[in-house]
Amino acid sequence: MKLTIGKRPASLTTTVEVVERLKRTSTGTLGHLTDFGFAEGLHPLMRPSKAVGIAYTVRVPQLDSAAMQYALGDVRAGEALVIDTSGERRRALWGGIVAHAAKRAEVAAVVIDGPITDWEEVIEAGVPVWCRGTSSLTGRRLGLEGEVLVPIQVGGARVEPGDIVLADSDGVFIIPRLQASQRSSEMLERDAKEPGVRARLDAGEKLPDITGLSEMIGTTHV
Repeated sequence: MKLTIGKRPASLTTTVEVVERLKRTSTGTLGHLTDFGFAEGLHPLMRPSKAVGIAYTVRVPQLDSAAMQYALGDVRAGEALVIDTSGERRRALWGGIVAHAAKRAEVAAVVIDGPITDWEEVIEAGVPVWCRGTSSLTGRRLGLEGEVLVPIQVGGARVEPGDIVLADSDGVFIIPRLQASQRSSEMLERDAKEPGVRARLDAGEKLPDITGLSEMIGTTHV
């Protein structure tokens, strides 16, 4: 088998701290701050769902699932499997057995740019999954080629090994690892303002007055 195996990036001392901070925020908050990194078209297999993990990247050549099976023997606890299917949208490359393997490996999440199969078994395994729906057509362990721990794309978002995967009921964002600390601070700062806005709304103020829109367009709501 022609399998390309890259390397994990050197661990950053802030990575664990950043992951814990991101668990307190959401993709919606990040969506207010940037368009980059959003994996378009990927949805959680069930809601509510929430996961934050360090990206372990896999590229499979369409129906050949061998590289993904290799990854399940190498992935570490707390990492998120991010799988580039090379454009395969008909065949499911994730199912019950690999979901159980991911559970035993303590994988934080699975993000796959294609459908899955064995819906009930995947749900039972308990590892949250973001994908493109379900399919009864499956992949094959051909052992021809594949890549792990290399730069990939899912849903139009570039993913490098060691990036941070932030996924929840609304979607998936990939945060470049060198930007993750700053991004998490910006997100938590934004979230911290929301309770004050809610309190002012409960006190009777109007949203345009709170946000400054009324002043911007020269009107006042009473």
